[in-house]
Amino acid sequence: MSEVPEAIRAAYDPERFRADGHRLIDALADQLAAWHAREGLAVPWRPPAEARAAWAAEGLEHGELVADLMKVARASTALAHPRVMAHQVPPPLPGAALAELVAAMLNNGMAVAEMGPAAVPIELAVIDWMCGALGLPAGAGGVLTSGGSLGNLTALLAMRQAHAGFDVWKEGAHAGPPLAVIVSSDAHYSIARTLRIMGWGDGGAISAQVDAEHRLTAAAVERALDAATGSGRRVIGIVASAGSTATGAFDPLSELADLAQARQLWLHVDAAHGGGVALSATHRHLLAGIERADSVVWDAHKLLMMPALVTAVLFKRGGHAFEAFAQQASYLFAATTPAETWWDLGQKTLECTKRAMAVELWTALRVHGAGWFGQVIDRQIALAHGLAARLRVAGFEVPLAPTSNIVCYRHVPAGVTGPALDAHNRALRTQVLEDGRFYIVGTQLPGGFHLRSTIMNPLIEERDLDDLVAHLVELGARCRS
Repeated sequence: MSEVPEAIRAAYDPERFRADGHRLIDALADQLAAWHAREGLAVPWRPPAEARAAWAAEGLEHGELVADLMKVARASTALAHPRVMAHQVPPPLPGAALAELVAAMLNNGMAVAEMGPAAVPIELAVIDWMCGALGLPAGAGGVLTSGGSLGNLTALLAMRQAHAGFDVWKEGAHAGPPLAVIVSSDAHYSIARTLRIMGWGDGGAISAQVDAEHRLTAAAVERALDAATGSGRRVIGIVASAGSTATGAFDPLSELADLAQARQLWLHVDAAHGGGVALSATHRHLLAGIERADSVVWDAHKLLMMPALVTAVLFKRGGHAFEAFAQQASYLFAATTPAETWWDLGQKTLECTKRAMAVELWTALRVHGAGWFGQVIDRQIALAHGLAARLRVAGFEVPLAPTSNIVCYRHVPAGVTGPALDAHNRALRTQVLEDGRFYIVGTQLPGGFHLRSTIMNPLIEERDLDDLVAHLVELGARCRS
């Protein structure tokens, strides 16, 4: 057999990796320091067609690794910049990014324990810790997966298998009556998408109207259940939110758990955003009752400051984790039952070659401790309250006092109402994006289009809040001129 070609050997050369790694970490550290110093733009915005043409013109050959990677970094949304206050995505802990580098180098899949001899038991330990942090009872369990959308799908598939009244995996989705769940009118779009993927159609999600604080109450669920009577569908669950995407609202989980128990319904809590509040002594009460949920989704890539994507799907009864994907793959699991090979995570998730996503959270907990995350979350929520107060003083409409780290608001020039007010705030949001010094987003609420800021960066200071409000006032006046 011929020798390994020099080009292949050079690409895998440890010394080349060492040299490139040192240069890259130095360059990234310098860029991180610049972002922390508020240098440069928060969003280096370019119109999509222009950006596509520019990157296409770079070609796909003759690149230089470190220079190319830093070019990408400088052209990207700078989540580490304290003036990014937009989506529910954090500036990841630098140490977690290093942990992900190690996981990427190892590239151990997670379907079977023998492929991930360190990563699999680490994930099991992290899952146990997350169950404990939420107060789930002994016997709880779950799995990590790639994102809240896949997490919600996993949880609701387990709900269907447990509560449908027939074996969907063996008999098919139409072997029984049409099924449905009660969802909040503010539920994340991934819930409706999940139900359609499951074959339930539009009628699979029966919407219950949120209250004035954008919470799904037991009374609203009762009304939705009554309205569903005679629809031909059998309601088998309730989907609640703990930190909704639109407003950050937390549903009253204890009263929903009481109702679910009384009606023998599955209670699923989408705590993708708000699950981290469990680590805050100040705000932990927002999750009261979550320990009674049948399933919970919790994103570590939100309030736990991990790189995306790291989502936990947790079950009050750990055995339900095996029911979402109740099938066998003989080349992986042979003829065993889940109880016999509980360590093989591929039985619990749609993913097979799943990356070792627990490693970064495990290392962060070991280095910083759970209390550190509580401090971060308390600071994020306090900054959100500070922003809301400043906006009110400046004459902005803030329809809801922030419950978590999300603030919804709108600029209200004198005499501008209705559709014109929506158009004005959309134009203002576009102005902020194109200017690039700050980054905010928008959301549609029952009262109209609102601007929206999520405080994810714990390095934000009060001066950043002051400067954002002044920036919005200035651009708002420009939109009206």
